[in-house]
Amino acid sequence: MELQFLDGNKLSLLSNGAAFFPALLQAIDAAQVVIFLETYIFANDETGRTVAVALIRAAERGVAVHLLVDGFGSKDMSRRVQQKLLAANVRLLVYNPKISVFALRRQSLRRMHRKLAVIDCRVAFIGGINIIDDMVTSTLLLSRYDYAVCVEGALVVRVQEEVEKLWRRVSWVNFRWHWRQSGVLPVCTVEGNQRAALVVRDNLRHRFDIEHAYFAAIEHAESEIVIANAYFFPGRRFRQALRRAAQRGVRVVLLLQGRMEYVLLHYATRALYGPLLESGVEIYEYHKSFMHAKVAVIDQQWLTVGSSNIDPFSLLLAREANIVVLDKPFAQELRASLYGAMEAGAHRVEKISWYRQPLWQRLLIWSAYGIARLALGLVGHGWTH
Repeated sequence: MELQFLDGNKLSLLSNGAAFFPALLQAIDAAQVVIFLETYIFANDETGRTVAVALIRAAERGVAVHLLVDGFGSKDMSRRVQQKLLAANVRLLVYNPKISVFALRRQSLRRMHRKLAVIDCRVAFIGGINIIDDMVTSTLLLSRYDYAVCVEGALVVRVQEEVEKLWRRVSWVNFRWHWRQSGVLPVCTVEGNQRAALVVRDNLRHRFDIEHAYFAAIEHAESEIVIANAYFFPGRRFRQALRRAAQRGVRVVLLLQGRMEYVLLHYATRALYGPLLESGVEIYEYHKSFMHAKVAVIDQQWLTVGSSNIDPFSLLLAREANIVVLDKPFAQELRASLYGAMEAGAHRVEKISWYRQPLWQRLLIWSAYGIARLALGLVGHGWTH
């Protein structure tokens, strides 16, 4: 798979919800023709209500507003908010609404994990930030660590085509045939000089595209690989690619979740540390807040920002979307942000201390790893990709 890079883009890096939500709301309020918004989580909180009100305002002034949420991620979305959106003629669809805690079939586990927005085919947003309050909890008054990219220029047309394609499929399944057309032609002017590509994963032709984009960049890395990923449980091929890079002299840096969010994944991930550390990979755990980022910078000129974690569910089951950029100044901006986060809020995992862990902790780690592998086997994955 070869990425289709487009020239003529103007890109802005948005760090955390503090930068993302004002930009998104400004774009929604400026919309004249059509809005597409895809999100995994649409929370019943202040942020969710604020975005809902902005979408309602847009619909009331005649904008065709399309909102696609995931049936699992947004299962707690307020019924009252949904009714208000629909009453204002916001076109609201739910992706895969059937949820069962007892079903381990692939179909039930397939989710719409993308975070995409396109307004008037003029501006697009791509990243990992859900529609949810930036502050994690009332006791931890720190924002989630995450990124998005604001796009103006040629790539916006590509994003518009992608969101319309998924919208048509979901509207057909939900018997909303009259919602299938957006009423806007994909025409936009060139805004800048940056090269970028949209890479998505689905369950058909593009199942491995995001993973292969990572592989290609890692295999061609010459000096440095920096990956920040909230949920890191890669398959054997991915781990081997990182180890080979480190062994040929490339500096490989992983910034991973340090706080415990999901117990099983927290400990299962740590079972992978030993061989990576032995190969010279540097591992940092982010403790300042909860990390939700899914980004990477390679050789200070290639970067990706998006919704895809490096775990089997993101890479093999969920619908995801990442932007890949070839631009040295933009890559250096993201790299500086990552190193700033490591310095201010992360601890390095030292190889010596790693091997001196108490026996109970080692047993917990390997038990979690075994359970995670078993769960993957139950849904039909050997998890070698």
